[in-house]
Amino acid sequence: MSTSHVLLGLLAHGPRHGYDLKRAHDDRLPQAKPLAFGQVYATLGRLERDGLVEQSGQEREGGPDRTSYALTDTGRERLDEWLAAVEPPAPYVTSTLFAKVVVGLLAAGVEAASGYLVAQRAAHSTRLRELTAIKTDAQATVGDVIAADYAITHLDADLRWMQTTLQRVSELNREVNP
Repeated sequence: MSTSHVLLGLLAHGPRHGYDLKRAHDDRLPQAKPLAFGQVYATLGRLERDGLVEQSGQEREGGPDRTSYALTDTGRERLDEWLAAVEPPAPYVTSTLFAKVVVGLLAAGVEAASGYLVAQRAAHSTRLRELTAIKTDAQATVGDVIAADYAITHLDADLRWMQTTLQRVSELNREVNP
């Protein structure tokens, strides 16, 4: 995820200060890792340096001064380019789950790899139930539901892969250790 592009997108509706941007990020991307305030301000500094945002004012609401930032025309162009660019599918398998199964087969054998897959499947199933509960929660926002749908789809794909791999693990072991 590109934090700078997300912040540009959050500024598309008008100026905001760092605290508002952090809160909006965490609210609008509910299943994403929350941003640290330091990350928000460091990113805003880089965006300002690059001419993509500019300071648009100062405000004080019973606390320290807060600098608001606004999207520049160049920032809007960069945001539009990013939004229009199609993300290529990943060319490599870069999953810790996949690596652990293969390394488990190499280092510890079929039983260890199978045991790991069974334990991981249980963890995935628990998370799947948690996300499904979010979708049926009356308090859930559209953003919560969209994020849950995304995560559920990925967990489901992992679960299908784990099931297939459990069925094939003996065959894979024979290929790795002839």
